[in-house]
Amino acid sequence: MTTTVTAPSTAGGRDGRFADAVRDDASLRRFLHGLPGVDHVGVERRAATLATRSIKKESKLQALDMAISMIDLTTLEGADTPGKVRSLCAQARRPDPDHPDVPSVAAVCVYPDLAGVAVEALKGSGVAVAAVATAFPSGRSSRAVKLADTALAIEAGASEIDMVIDRGAFLTGRYGAVYDEIVAVKEACGTAHLKVILETGELAGYDDVRRASWLALLAGADVIKTSTGKVSPAATLPVVQVMLQAVRDWHRATGEHRGVKAAGGIRTAKDSIRHLVAVNEVAGPAWLTPELFRFGASALLGDLLRQRRTQLEGHYADRDHIGGA
Repeated sequence: MTTTVTAPSTAGGRDGRFADAVRDDASLRRFLHGLPGVDHVGVERRAATLATRSIKKESKLQALDMAISMIDLTTLEGADTPGKVRSLCAQARRPDPDHPDVPSVAAVCVYPDLAGVAVEALKGSGVAVAAVATAFPSGRSSRAVKLADTALAIEAGASEIDMVIDRGAFLTGRYGAVYDEIVAVKEACGTAHLKVILETGELAGYDDVRRASWLALLAGADVIKTSTGKVSPAATLPVVQVMLQAVRDWHRATGEHRGVKAAGGIRTAKDSIRHLVAVNEVAGPAWLTPELFRFGASALLGDLLRQRRTQLEGHYADRDHIGGA
């Protein structure tokens, strides 16, 4: 039996380039399994090469500031409190109070019930509020609960939603169910941007990462995201490279820019710069903006600030002297 999938107005891109791919379950499966296979050896070799690239000393400060501006400063713990979120928002506004020229981060990412606290604390700052939703991090709940979760965040003022796909459905080949859920959440987002978490550490390999990336893009994701940060491995350079290839190829086919968020396991300035090099060389310089590339992190900001001071002052500031975990 062929099941019809629910196509949004953005299905297949604004020009409907891939409309046939989302006509029904069979068409969607045929499209996803017809994607070129990932050259596993090649993608890992290229990632290893990209990881050895260095940037000139005079460009490093610019790269550090760029990475800071791309951070979704995140707290997603059961012990989160309004006070902790307000403190995080203060850091998001002014990451290094001693150096007011340090850019603000891109967003603060919290659970839906704390989104309103973040919205109030960040008012007028230009820093976005992102909220995880859809039964984060497992994604194990009913569609109604997931949509209510999303509505809670939107009503509180979140301008970005980070949803998780149903990995159980994806891994058993129920692509139409995953697609329909993303479409439903996208519609519930209204004008808010939707980031779709693939949880790549639970997928079977690079081919699945490519299929999941394209599935999310077909369903209307504004950004595809590696991980919840609760599963390891998460944002590995080869995985991020495959996702960057997907958004690059989507743009070549449709003219639309979609973004990538690397989340989980990126803790040092060196790691972030390696990812920026990959963004530039795989997707292109157009993606080197907070609108099209993000880091989901909590510990990364501290090391970026310490490295920034090293560039300016000639010595590495200790952990206690600069904010950031």
